[in-house]
Amino acid sequence: MTALGVSADELIVAGCGTVVPEGDRAASAYWVSMDRARVLFDCGPGAVQALARLGLPWGGLTDLVISHFHADHVGALPGLLFAFRHGLERPRARPLTISGPSGTRRFLERLADAYGDFVLDPGFPLRIEEVAPGKPRALDGGPLLEAHSTPHTEESVAWRLDGAASSFGYSGDTGPSTELGPFMRGVGALVCECSLDDADAADNHLSPGRVAALASAARPRLLVLTHMYPHFRMRCDVARLVAEAGYPGDACLAREGLRVTLTNG
Repeated sequence: MTALGVSADELIVAGCGTVVPEGDRAASAYWVSMDRARVLFDCGPGAVQALARLGLPWGGLTDLVISHFHADHVGALPGLLFAFRHGLERPRARPLTISGPSGTRRFLERLADAYGDFVLDPGFPLRIEEVAPGKPRALDGGPLLEAHSTPHTEESVAWRLDGAASSFGYSGDTGPSTELGPFMRGVGALVCECSLDDADAADNHLSPGRVAALASAARPRLLVLTHMYPHFRMRCDVARLVAEAGYPGDACLAREGLRVTLTNG
């Protein structure tokens, strides 16, 4: 793995599953190295063990970014903070920034009520930033983080990260949105949920036809399909369905350990 502090713009999939437990994948967790930042997008169940399994320098994470508060996207967050406090050979001293939608601070306060004071006082500076859609914020490591509201929960957002020479997009969980494709225009990699087949999809998730429309507007260099319920993924060739629905670009399925170099589309 690239050593912490060396600029290497890359996506590494640590978790790409859903709420359904699967032995070969943690739930949502995506590691992005960009400029001097080391960012984890979501921290679903199994993510902390996956970071270790992949040899990622999780102790040097600079930012944790949350898309929404469903358990399959934040279920491992208390364990990660506990590991920062007790699981490192040398206690962590550098700050960690947690960025999320409106309600993130209250969510962490409730976790602290349930798990203990270490959630808000882990022994190093913890910064909590609620990022409003349309108001980009520069991370300490250089790249610009921007949120976009999604039709999934009241607070849910998608994220875009733009660095000096690369860009990354993450849909989080979302239903159909005509605005999300233009928001993601030209990213080097777009990690996009594709939960269910077109016949089964509800209004708060995407399906191959919906993904094809979004990706055709976004035109990423690579479309990474994720968050597929196992009965759908095992029964269907999901990438082929997205192509047949009208998306002509490069696409692949997310899997634990997938590594993608992030150059702009």
